[in-house]
Amino acid sequence: MEMNSGEVVRNAQERKDFYAKIDPHNLAPLWEVLKGLIPSEPKPKAAPHVWDYQQVRKFVHESGGLLTAKEAERRVLVLENPALRGQSLITDVLYGGLQIIMPGEVAPAHRHTQSALRFIIEGKGAYTAVHGEKTLMSPGDFVITPAWTWHDHGNDSPDPMVWLDVLDINIVALFHGQFREEWEEERFPVSRPEGDALARYGASMMPIEYKPTSAASPIFNYPYERSREAMYRMHRAGDPDPHFGHKLRYINPVHGGWAMPTIATTMQMLPKGFNTQPVQSTDGLGFVCTEGGGETRVTLPDGKEVTLPWKPQDVFIVPGWLKHTHHAAQDSVLFGFSDRSAQEKLGLFREKKH
Repeated sequence: MEMNSGEVVRNAQERKDFYAKIDPHNLAPLWEVLKGLIPSEPKPKAAPHVWDYQQVRKFVHESGGLLTAKEAERRVLVLENPALRGQSLITDVLYGGLQIIMPGEVAPAHRHTQSALRFIIEGKGAYTAVHGEKTLMSPGDFVITPAWTWHDHGNDSPDPMVWLDVLDINIVALFHGQFREEWEEERFPVSRPEGDALARYGASMMPIEYKPTSAASPIFNYPYERSREAMYRMHRAGDPDPHFGHKLRYINPVHGGWAMPTIATTMQMLPKGFNTQPVQSTDGLGFVCTEGGGETRVTLPDGKEVTLPWKPQDVFIVPGWLKHTHHAAQDSVLFGFSDRSAQEKLGLFREKKH
């Protein structure tokens, strides 16, 4: 039926017949899905959630006896967002999991195009080796495995070690950039002394002839004691920001931007009794409590409020664009991660303070 401009088909059956007619030709009407594809504001699918570490710890440690690190390649319990089960996502965008390595074990060397961070939860003395440099890890340390760098993990200490893995798996998959290789031996050869990267790049200086070979920071272990001292110096020097407390971002010393190209990482100190003002941002936020305790209150799109209580070693997330506040019952420290650095590169990041 030929129509003049401005005429409207009012018969619902005619529209259904038209949709059926175009379907075999791999066509579909945009007007039926437009508001879902381009909503007026972000609509996250993830749900606010907290993983109580003392509850899940027994399962993490139990997995240490089920199979070896070599059998598993990486022995990890995936932190699945309850609204995204089966998708290996902790937020709408990022993967998260708790990895355990037992005394005497080695997680074999491999490399992949996904960028990874490790945030140490429990144990001391295990190591990760990244492209020829080995670093021992302690609770609160933030460790980077840049994309396509050989890395293995080992534990020469007498106790199990657990850390949080966060990877940009979904981002890389979106662009079909997934590649992985295994090294022919269990460990990649160590070619640089321990602490070399921090000495070269971690003192607001770097070698005169340095040329970046990666989009990630050349520092791959940011020790907790340094980060903690910086925040507490801020606390002693002045009042906290009303929305964030004393909050610092981890940087790449080469250009001052985020330490990782796709995952933003932060650490913030909230004084005892401090309540942040409401804020919302487009990035899906993840947190690990390293010290103290308190709660985070999240306002859902329907106006209901969800309270996430947290204490040391707990992991919790706030989906993107949900208004939230932090409430510290004690002096508290939160490590944070999100997809903000990727969003900023694409010009998509927005933040709204209330």
